[in-house]
Amino acid sequence: MTITAAADGSALGNPGPAGWAWYIDDNTWDAGGWKHATNNQGELKAVLELFRATAHIDDDLHILCDSQYVINSVTKWMPGWKAKGWRKGDGKPVMNLDLLKEIDEAITGRRYRFEWVKGHVGHVLNEAADSRARAVSEAFARGAAIPIGPGFPGAAPSVTADKQASPVVSQVAFDFDEISLTGAQQSKLADRARAEGITVDELLRRLI
Repeated sequence: MTITAAADGSALGNPGPAGWAWYIDDNTWDAGGWKHATNNQGELKAVLELFRATAHIDDDLHILCDSQYVINSVTKWMPGWKAKGWRKGDGKPVMNLDLLKEIDEAITGRRYRFEWVKGHVGHVLNEAADSRARAVSEAFARGAAIPIGPGFPGAAPSVTADKQASPVVSQVAFDFDEISLTGAQQSKLADRARAEGITVDELLRRLI
């Protein structure tokens, strides 16, 4: 089976309040972002979270993306960058290194292909991902609650946060084995942290 999904990012001011989103259908999508990041970081994060959300299944991924930078980074440039110690041909460090390394890890053993689609021309899946990513960036700009999606069935909930130096956050940093929570309670805690744009660790520290 092949899953077709769109992944997109948004940054107001670029850099500025930023969002990411992946979208399969109205019941299967997710989004998040940061108070300050770039559009490229949002685009990369959307792809990363799509791979993470589908890590528990064995289906092929068909990823629709309007960013040539993201597609080329993953499908063409990464092997060369890795061989050079994650440096470009001119010897300069690769930008967005943390996100790229996480994507490199997430795609290991996966079957996928990217398809470039032109943005803002009415492509249904691309527009759906774009509108959700922009909604997140606009929410950060207003200081409003972050609109998140239902995620992928069976996947662990993702958690996003503002990291100005490096907008890369693990899905759930807190070790739930250290406390006794039901699965429903874990999901509720993670959803609340994601809605507030912070990690589960930070949410728990605020509650203590």
